[in-house]
This record gives sequence, structure tokens and C-alpha cells, in this order.
Amino acid sequence: MIRTVATTPFDGQKPGTSGLRKKVPVFQQPNYVENFVQSVFDSLESYEGETLVVGGDGRYFNREAIQKVIKMAAAAGFGRVLVGKGGILSTPAASCVIRKHEAFGGIVLSASHNPGGPHGDFGIKYNIGNGGPAPERITDAIFERTKTITEYKISDADDIDLDVVGIARIEDMVVDVIDPVEDYAELMGSLFDFGAIRDLFASGFAMRFDAMSAVTGPYAKAILEGELGAPDGTVINFVPLPDFGGHHPDPNLVHAKDLYDLLMSDKAPDLGAASDGDGDRNLIIGRGQFVTPSDSLAMIAANAHLAPGYKTGIAGIARSMPTSGAADRVAEKLGIKSYETPTGWKFFGNLLDAGLATVCGEESAGTGSSHVREKDGLWAVLMWLNILAARRQGVAEIVREHWATYGRNYYTRHDYEEVDSAAADGLMADLRGRLDGLAGTTVGGLTVEKADDFAYHDPVDGSVTTKQGVRVFFTDGSRIVYRLSGTGTAGATLRVYIERFEPDAGKHALETQAALADLIAVSRSLPDIEGRTGRSAPDVIT
Repeated sequence: MIRTVATTPFDGQKPGTSGLRKKVPVFQQPNYVENFVQSVFDSLESYEGETLVVGGDGRYFNREAIQKVIKMAAAAGFGRVLVGKGGILSTPAASCVIRKHEAFGGIVLSASHNPGGPHGDFGIKYNIGNGGPAPERITDAIFERTKTITEYKISDADDIDLDVVGIARIEDMVVDVIDPVEDYAELMGSLFDFGAIRDLFASGFAMRFDAMSAVTGPYAKAILEGELGAPDGTVINFVPLPDFGGHHPDPNLVHAKDLYDLLMSDKAPDLGAASDGDGDRNLIIGRGQFVTPSDSLAMIAANAHLAPGYKTGIAGIARSMPTSGAADRVAEKLGIKSYETPTGWKFFGNLLDAGLATVCGEESAGTGSSHVREKDGLWAVLMWLNILAARRQGVAEIVREHWATYGRNYYTRHDYEEVDSAAADGLMADLRGRLDGLAGTTVGGLTVEKADDFAYHDPVDGSVTTKQGVRVFFTDGSRIVYRLSGTGTAGATLRVYIERFEPDAGKHALETQAALADLIAVSRSLPDIEGRTGRSAPDVIT
């Protein structure tokens, strides 16, 4: 039977950069999940009888939330739900399944790279029929509905057995529990030269992939060790755990330090890689050579033609505004357009759908292409393997040759995490209030050329998105960007991005923080970070 349950709104159910994210105990409140899911369905039209994809990253509360979503989908009138076995679907795999099966949309349960466990983070987001995150017109409608909701509908059917692949029914709706890896692995095989990569591993090429006890474990195990013949043990921490083994599943140099240390040691394999909680981010490290996400995007774009799925070239490159300009230089040399968008993968969707861009990336370790509408960690790793198999060079050699050709963008991001929200908002408001007077001033020996608050004019639908981050440009071509992250669940995270272009190949071997030391000092003094937040140094440097 379908029940109609009276409810009252919860404050703060506003979707952020990629859905609604809160602490697990918040989601465990009675009616909290149901209110948000019903608000999603109430904001959509003409989905009766259609297919909905459901899955998540396996974090704590994933299974319970999925059962609620399935029963509410049946009550709402969906005709079919595709759900990953065990409730598992990586974010890029969910996008793949939506697109392949022409689903109406999907609900992805994840807080991406945020920590898991009973007191960790949880998240829900809605993806539209192109496989990408819902655009702001939909997320805004969802938020408005959460403020007025008075009831939700749910089936009182028994829970679905998520651990058995097969067909079941709830009300008039078919529930299809699917292998979460199959469709995604098939897509990867169509894009990359698996034969060449098999030969690379057969030649003795060594790799370490850290799945971080998160969702990419089953995918990496099946593809790298199964399809491509990498030796057993290549993939570590491959069993998804509800608390990610007590670790922070963010593939950066802080939370994947063991992998970094290995690649910098005498025992280093040829390639080290990792992915995050929901599988959409990546870390690439060669023997003795870390590849920044911004550089990785540029190098993937420059070499994409080596992979069969991109052999005719790429249409364009898109990057988030805080991402370094390294990819722009590749686009210029290739004679294609580059696009600068706000942070958030949803802004790439229109460009990809319109065929204006093929490869996209964000400095926060997200890289992807037109094959899905999400960033894709394992895709980036496979692209690097394809490049290495085709060029038969080491990562460090490829990086040095790229810098010699295009110049090097020295780049770093400093994160001040869980800052008092009022203090962070005050810092940004003060910066915005000073923008008109910054041009021509000198700070720490550097002269400001211009400053603005980034606004994006979508070339496809004409929409305008404002207040996306304060940018300060200096006369020597360097820049600093300030923005507040929309992916945290406690306080505010102030992100500061610092970049300087160096065309001289003789100056490409400097340590990044040393090469940017004067800019780093200015990045702290200009908005008086310590005075306004009490933080004298960032929590994370990448």
C-alpha cells in the first residue's frame, strides 16, 4: 500500500555545489530524507512510468536511504528503478547508466570525498536525463519546495534485497538490481586501447591504485586487474567500507600521503593513482613526479588523440575558473576554444551536450569528458595509462616535455577548513567591497592590474551565474582567487588559489611553494585571513 505521511519542513535543505550534504545524524532524523526526496519529485514533471537510476558510494546510511528512495519512487509513479548491487554505483557509473538506459534521471547518494561513518557526512543529489547534476533552475525549485512541503508518499512494501542481481517489484514499479560495474566497464573499453594497455602491463609496467576503501574498488579491480592484466595487488583498499576504513577518502597529497611517499621512494612503481569516496576524483603520481590536477587536465587534452575514443581530436576544453590556465594554452595550440566556468560539474553539461567541449576539468582533482556528465576518476587514470602505453615514456618525461612546449603554470590551493561561517562571509564581503579600488595598488611588492567577482554567461542557454569567486590579477600575469566551498558540512571552507605562469624552461624545476612564496604571502595579507578568521596557516595545501 502507498501511504501519505504528514510532515513539516526542515530548515537548510538547500542543495549546494553537488546536492544536499549534511552530517549522518541530520539525515537520520525522521522524515528528513523523505522530505528532500519528495521535494525532488515534486519539482519534476512527466516522469510517470519512466526509469530512475539509484545508487551511492557505500558510505554509512547508504543502504537505508536507498530503500526509502526506491519505495518513494514507486509511490510517485516511476515505472522502473535501476539500482546497483549492494546499493553501489560510483557517481560516473551512475551517469553512464542513466545515459545508456535513457533513464529519466537518477538519485545519487554520496558526499563525494567527505569522510564517512556514523558521525561523518552523507549526501543526496538529483541527476537529470543527460546524466549530469541538476542545473540551478531545478535545484532552486527543489529548495523552494522543501520550505513548504506538508506530506510525502511512500510504499510500505518490504525492503528490496540489494545483494542479489535480478528483478523485483514494488507496487507497479519494476526494481532491477544490476551489476554496478558492467555498463561502465563496457564504456571504458570503447574509449581506450585496452590491448595496448595490456601490453604495457605485460612488459613489466608497475602500478599502485589506492581505492581508499571507497566505491572505485570494484571498478578498478575488475578493469585494471581483470580486463587489463595488472598483477594481483595492483589495486589496494578495494573493498568499499561504510567509514572508508576510518580515513578521509580525498585523493590529495595529505590524505593519500602513503601513496605519495611510495612514488617518491626507491621502491616506486611507474604510476601511482587514487580515487575518492564516490569515484569522481583522481590523483596521478609518476615515479618521482606528482601531476597537479590542473596540469593533468592540460596533458590529457594534449594527448587525448592517442586514445581510440578521441582519435579525431577534441572539440574544446572547459575548466572551472579556479583551475589553472594550463589547459587554455593547449586549446590555443590545438586551435580550439577553451571555456571558463564556475566551480561545479553541472556547468559543463551544456557545453558537453552542445558539442562545444570534449574534455573538462577542475583543480579539485576532477577530470572527465563527453563520455558521461560527471567527472570520472578511473577514466582519468585509464587515459593516463593509454597515454603511457602509446608514448612509452615515463610520467616525469611527459610532464617535462609538456612544460617545455607550453610553459609551466605554478599553482597551489590553500584550504582553510571549518572556518566560522560569519567570519568567512565577512572576509568575502570585505573583499567584494574593495574590488573597485584594488587596481593600481601595490601589495607585497606586486601591483594589482585588475580585480573582479567572477560571473559566468553560459554560451548555450544564456543564463548568468554571479558571485563565483573574487579574482585578483597582477601585472606580472599572476593571480589569486578567493572563494567559499559549497561541499563541506561544518562551518565554511575558504579556498585560496595562487598561480603564476613561467615560460622559461630553465625555471621549471622549482618547488611550487617556493616559486609562489611572494604570492602566498600576499594571499594571506590582502584579505587579512588571520585577523578575520584566526587562522595563521591553511589546513590543507595542494
